[in-house]
Amino acid sequence: MVAPIALLVGEIIFEYEAWNALSPRATLKEYRLGTREDFIQRCKDGEFDGTVGIFRSNESTMITGRFTEEILSVLPKSVKFICHNGGGYDNIDVDGCTRRGYHILFNFRIWPANNATVAGIMVSHTPNTNSNAAADTNIFLMLGALRQITAPILALRRGQWRGSSFEHGHDPENKMLGIIGMGDVGIAVAKRAQAFGMKVQYYNYDVLAASSAPGATYVTLENLLETSDVIMLCIALTESTRHMLGSCEFARMKKGVVIVNGSRGALIDENALLVALEDGTVFSAGLDVFDSEEPDVREELIKNEKVVLLPHIAAATVETFTTMEKLAMENIKSALFDGKLVTPVPEHIK
Repeated sequence: MVAPIALLVGEIIFEYEAWNALSPRATLKEYRLGTREDFIQRCKDGEFDGTVGIFRSNESTMITGRFTEEILSVLPKSVKFICHNGGGYDNIDVDGCTRRGYHILFNFRIWPANNATVAGIMVSHTPNTNSNAAADTNIFLMLGALRQITAPILALRRGQWRGSSFEHGHDPENKMLGIIGMGDVGIAVAKRAQAFGMKVQYYNYDVLAASSAPGATYVTLENLLETSDVIMLCIALTESTRHMLGSCEFARMKKGVVIVNGSRGALIDENALLVALEDGTVFSAGLDVFDSEEPDVREELIKNEKVVLLPHIAAATVETFTTMEKLAMENIKSALFDGKLVTPVPEHIK
């Protein structure tokens, strides 16, 4: 029996031995460093022909860029699975992966002849593996933003003690935290925030049972924007949520609101955020993610001492990343040897 071929795009940090252990049952190929242009050319040159499953992570986006139609169109026709190491998977064109399972005739979608599967390339992710680490990071950003911690830290490092721009911050106690997106991360954030004496309200596509989010109150998005002292984004990036916080939304917020985003940068229109910081609508912001292609962060954000910045490290703990990589590895093993995924993305759950 011919060994299936697996391709690693990017790095595996803690479970590389498990990757190597797939051999000799599988033939392993790797593209760990390079550029988008080089990767595309190598695909065109046939270097990865025969590949059945691809293992990739959020970090690999800095190597190849997003898996858009440009990349999907040059992947070997043999590719049936993309195993993504990350809970969020907006850097993969899942729709484009699905379309690989259809024949296109006169711009109409025709179902596969055998009707066996809708998706030409099945995609998996690692859900519910980084909830605690992400929640901890969001709380860290919130506390830092409430205290406008960037200015005194930079002043101290420059030998200026607190510096001339030092401003008294705010306590979290009795503040209203509005969480947009009440999944596992949002729920974990709510528990932590309540320990600081905060009141919690949330907006979500569905109203949760009281037992799932004890002490948190469901409100409309409009009400959340108008009444929250801190607004935190814990929602996935989709076309409907892209730039969901823009100039109109900032205009509805309370004067001096704090904004925290540890989900995806494109949820916020950064131009509108910078204006809101300048006119005082936003007291401070805590950001782990950015609208631009990482690692290219806008200079206006880097220089703004009202903003607490982190380089997308919410899941970057040994424990969390090991758990994520193990689940991604289970997906690639199942894909190669059983022809199915352990945790497919919601769009590919039959």
